[in-house]
Amino acid sequence: MVVYRGIGKGGVMETTRTKSLRTIEEKMHALPPDSLRYQILESTKQFKTSWVRLGQSLYAVWKDKLYKGWGFSTFDTYTAKEIGIRTPTAMKLLRSYYFLEKEESVYLKEEYTESAQAKSVPSLEAIDVLRRAKNKKGLDTQDYDKIKKEIFQDGKDAALVRKDLTALIRQQEELAPEEAYEKKRLGTVRRFLGTLKSLKKEIEVSKLLPAPIIRDAAALIKKLEEELS
Repeated sequence: MVVYRGIGKGGVMETTRTKSLRTIEEKMHALPPDSLRYQILESTKQFKTSWVRLGQSLYAVWKDKLYKGWGFSTFDTYTAKEIGIRTPTAMKLLRSYYFLEKEESVYLKEEYTESAQAKSVPSLEAIDVLRRAKNKKGLDTQDYDKIKKEIFQDGKDAALVRKDLTALIRQQEELAPEEAYEKKRLGTVRRFLGTLKSLKKEIEVSKLLPAPIIRDAAALIKKLEEELS
């Protein structure tokens, strides 16, 4: 398999990527195909369309310090020497996978990953933008959901999503203090309402609290809904 990066000086074709793939393939030949170490190398070869699987595997390696059993003193050394990934990229993989697992786990389910075409699977960069949006103070649930839809449903390019996010943040910063406060207040109330509804349902199903307390919670939910309307 030959993968070229482009034309270098003097018309010489650069084959850096080819050499990297050959190195990975050589390492794979020496490992059992059903081993995690082999699977990570295989995922690295298919990085663009299987970064989620690679991120999941690397997360296990990082969390359980499996790299030490493979002869590497640090995680950074392992990713650099074993699979040829720089530390910033490796950390982006870890953070983006963990974000999906914690915040958007539905997209990690087998039925989703198997039904989605490779071109429609969000890129690592796109998920990194979504992760940053989630952690950005000032963005409410509606803003976040809009960005999430652009990434998962519309397949919008990461660069365009990042541009829209920057514009959205700038727009919010330019709001009058009263408007900014009201937007933040409503966003906070919506989040509180959503959490309260979820907890009330869990408490009702599990019968964790007496009926009078559940009725009080229902009354509070009604008041919050009236506040938003």
